[in-house]
Amino acid sequence: MIHQLIDYEILRMIWWALLGVLLIGFAIMDGFDMGTAILLPFISKTDTERRVMLNTIAPVWEGNQVWFILGGGAIFAAWPFVYAAAFSGFYIALFLVLLALILRPVGMTFRSKISHTLWRSLWDKAIVISGLVPALVFGVAFGNILQGIPFYFDDSLRFFYGGSFLSLFTPFSLICGLLSLCLLTLQGATYLTLKTHDPISSRAKRVGIGAAFFIIVFFTLGWVWIKNGWVPGYRIIETMGPNAPSNPLTKKVIIDQFAWLNNYSLYPWMWAAPLIGYISTLLTAMLLALKCPGKAFIMSSLTQVGIISTAGLSLFPFILPSSSHPNSSLTVWDSSSSHLTLFLMLVSVIIFLPPILLYTAWVFRVMRGKVSEKDVQTNSQMY
Repeated sequence: MIHQLIDYEILRMIWWALLGVLLIGFAIMDGFDMGTAILLPFISKTDTERRVMLNTIAPVWEGNQVWFILGGGAIFAAWPFVYAAAFSGFYIALFLVLLALILRPVGMTFRSKISHTLWRSLWDKAIVISGLVPALVFGVAFGNILQGIPFYFDDSLRFFYGGSFLSLFTPFSLICGLLSLCLLTLQGATYLTLKTHDPISSRAKRVGIGAAFFIIVFFTLGWVWIKNGWVPGYRIIETMGPNAPSNPLTKKVIIDQFAWLNNYSLYPWMWAAPLIGYISTLLTAMLLALKCPGKAFIMSSLTQVGIISTAGLSLFPFILPSSSHPNSSLTVWDSSSSHLTLFLMLVSVIIFLPPILLYTAWVFRVMRGKVSEKDVQTNSQMY
């Protein structure tokens, strides 16, 4: 059959890489929306300045959020075991994210309905929550994935989760949460320097430089945590191979405190990911100081690429390790959909993704330029 033209192992690798691309795309595109929301009370001094900030993201935030939807859809279709485990184990956390994301359009719409300080202040707080909560939760979730999640599958592959919402908050996961918060804050700050005039742009520049400093601090703390074996790693010692049918119970996994560093010994090119994370963060701060907002935004986006890729490459081939029953851990080789499903989805991506990217590029070209106080004061259609 035609789908046999691409090996099952290769298809799994492609979809693992595509999942990473979607997560990075979400961090870059919707990241500056959430970063702008987080910075709303810290950068703006007047209601007009807050309106300027909100209108930098108003034309594009809905399209940017599609990356989040695509990521969830890709997990559901390509990695059903991962979808079952993640959306069950992180149910309350993801529900909070959903509620927070709903606050963004509601807050932006309703704050302008009544010109009253208390009314607008209330909705401004809702908008801040819409950026702050997802930024923290996604980082905490990544921290828990690196530590392992207490779940298992029984002999009939029914899923059981043994953790709680409060158990998600550990010292390491909180470091990852703060790192995520700083990453999206940096993305929002560089975007605001690009899309606004002074004094908003100057304030965003200072905040961005501070966020870059804390990214280096928390990223380094994470590395120290892993390098000293304070985060449990996982290693496969027996498996049916990368072309076997998906069944997470057909392998043996042991806990190895230093396993997350093994890939960097086997594949030295992987060191490029953390190096990109460090170097691009430093360059972002330098470019902000030199008042080069466009280049700073590109470097900030590369920071997202480097740090998220570091997490993914460290985990490989694991996607969701189990701390309570390591043999139930989900990997690239045993948690995917069928060969035919992955192939048909790949064909769909090849057909539909280019027009979507072209349309997105066209929208950003049309909406290019800075938003000024005069724009929001004279245009009644703006928030």
